Amino acid sequence: MGLAVADEETRVALPFDVIDVRSVDPVLRIAELARERGANAIVVGRPMGLSGREGPAVQAQREFLVQLRMAVSVPVEEFDERLTTVIAERSLRAHGSSAGTRAKVRDAVAAQVMLQGYLDTMSRKHTSGDKE
Repeated sequence: MGLAVADEETRVALPFDVIDVRSVDPVLRIAELARERGANAIVVGRPMGLSGREGPAVQAQREFLVQLRMAVSVPVEEFDERLTTVIAERSLRAHGSSAGTRAKVRDAVAAQVMLQGYLDTMSRKHTSGDKE
């Protein structure tokens, strides 16, 4: 599971870490990181199919969201994560990353892509006065 961070001032997302969910409870790790970093919100990718319909991972994601929301005191938002892994892979290849490096950081870069999309969308809504 990839993690990305952003600060309120720059509104630029950066890849942060990858959680091996086979050996670490992602809810506990994210809650810990949110406290350590003083997060004011958490954005979780919504697994959508290319058609815009919910993908097969939606039920697991819903359960994860319930657990995460109980573990943290900040808002937990969802945002479409379609194609983020593809974009991350292409970006890493374009920058000449080796296959081994790509495998290690792909999920964090995909999280960065998703978070940046969220930040950009929220910025546009704020600028145009739209409400969610």
